[in-house]
Amino acid sequence: MSVKPDLTCRIGNLVARNPIFAASGTYGFGEELADYANIGKLGGLVTKGLSLSPRPGNRPPRICETMSGMLNSIGLANPGLDIFIRDKLPYLQKIADAGCLVIVNMYAENRQEFVDLSKALSAVSGISALELNLSCPNVSDGGMAFGVDPGAVFRITQAVRENTNLPLWVKLTPNVTNIVEIAQAALQGGADAISMINTLLATAIDARARKFRLGNIMGGLSGPAIKPVALRMVLQVSKELDIPIVGMGGITGGSDIIEFFLAGACAVQIGSANLMDPLAMERINAELFDFCLEENVSKLQDLSGQLAAECRLQKI
Repeated sequence: MSVKPDLTCRIGNLVARNPIFAASGTYGFGEELADYANIGKLGGLVTKGLSLSPRPGNRPPRICETMSGMLNSIGLANPGLDIFIRDKLPYLQKIADAGCLVIVNMYAENRQEFVDLSKALSAVSGISALELNLSCPNVSDGGMAFGVDPGAVFRITQAVRENTNLPLWVKLTPNVTNIVEIAQAALQGGADAISMINTLLATAIDARARKFRLGNIMGGLSGPAIKPVALRMVLQVSKELDIPIVGMGGITGGSDIIEFFLAGACAVQIGSANLMDPLAMERINAELFDFCLEENVSKLQDLSGQLAAECRLQKI
């Protein structure tokens, strides 16, 4: 007789009822999709990127489809800290009370802005952790420029760590030559976990119109096309460093989550799939449960890092 699978997962000191988190920028601040999906059943929700002041974002077009994926160049449009606390936080506190972890993704143009954000967000209730966005590929200030420099990653992570008691996740860009070096800088700076990967820098061109498909020319590639890259990077970091990894990149089904866990993740974020189907995460969670039931996986967390451990033993 099969045992009911245990899908709970641990990310540092946080425990989630299941490993599925909505990725930043794909689920707004939660309330926008509350009429369509049961957000309270998620392991957690990572908010849309939040900055101190409101941001209008990039000029349109901001999204276009690609083979097995999509490009986005939203530019971190958001209402800013004050409106977030006044208008968005009450709903997030409600789902937090229901057991859904709330992770606030933070964007800033310099270290002091990150510190100011972290102080303000640490003073309110309902937030489970902060996620430092050091990896956005489609803004001109800050963003990916921080995430490609190990020194900047260390200094910003350390500065925020010194100004918050909340768990601190650092979101890494894949647009680097040595992902382990960047992850190590985040760990040394005081990160409790890393989120990886953000989107790949890319562009798209309309051959007939002879113009770019995005108003900002370049944007971030996401979707199933990037999953092999994401798995490779999760594996590389997992076999070299002892730090919780929240994996993401092209997850569309339950078996994808198993792959990320085997590579070294202890939780996942789902992004582009939500834009195709607002109920995607509920479906994926059901598929994950069925997979574990069929494969006699009694505790999902036990799979985390199995293949990374094999690579370490074989010195691959």
